Amino acid sequence: MKEIVAFMSDRGALEAALLATFFTWFMTAAGASLVLFFKDMHRKWFDSMLGFTGGVMVAASFWSLLSPAIEMTAGEGFAKVVPASIGFGLGALFIFALDKFTPHLHINFKQDEAEGPATDWHRSTLLVLAITLHNIPEGLAVGVLFGAAALGLDGASVGAAVALAIGIGIQNFPEGLAVSMPLRRQGVSAGRSVWFGQLSAVVEPVAAAIGAIAVMQMQVILPYALAFAAGAMIYVVVEEVIPETQRDKYTDFATLGFIGGFLVMMSLDVGLG
Repeated sequence: MKEIVAFMSDRGALEAALLATFFTWFMTAAGASLVLFFKDMHRKWFDSMLGFTGGVMVAASFWSLLSPAIEMTAGEGFAKVVPASIGFGLGALFIFALDKFTPHLHINFKQDEAEGPATDWHRSTLLVLAITLHNIPEGLAVGVLFGAAALGLDGASVGAAVALAIGIGIQNFPEGLAVSMPLRRQGVSAGRSVWFGQLSAVVEPVAAAIGAIAVMQMQVILPYALAFAAGAMIYVVVEEVIPETQRDKYTDFATLGFIGGFLVMMSLDVGLG
């Protein structure tokens, strides 16, 4: 791992952020490709993987984003938490707005439960859009953290950025499967199911590039940007991921998956950061 950190440290923040999110994109595609080998999965394991995804996102939001945002803010008492609070709220509102104005369908929901503006788009398109919304804050978080590490600010390090990318990559594996498997069950070909599964992560390198460039050009926004990504991720978990795991009888397995994901991300951040 030291070699990986050293390799990343020798690259510019933008190149490192892009490399990291190409890895998370690859992990999404790898997860989606499992439908090439089997067509269905027991709902118990499906919900457990979604729970794992939520646990990783919640842990990353605090350990990798909110905590550094607060640590690098000057002042004491309530003044120290103001930028993080503002950024966190704005991040949640950003996803709220996207959620309201973008047609999409959550994974375990029926066609008539699609959200956003009414549309006659195909179910596969709506599913991909739902996970794409999910992936925007993840890519943004990676880019912002690499940008912060490049600036050498307290509370941000290349190791922490690498840990975040690894954690998001791990949870992207079941995310890719979460898109491709329902499509495969509905009779979509294996190849098209994989294509749609990986397509949901295309936005991550774009969001990472925006995040890295923004914080390097405007250092003053860094704590706001870190907290913004955290707020966006928490909104996704509460509004999308957790409800998707509570629609069947395997809620306990989903909860255990959540705990496992939280532990993995916490361990990665503390161990590498």
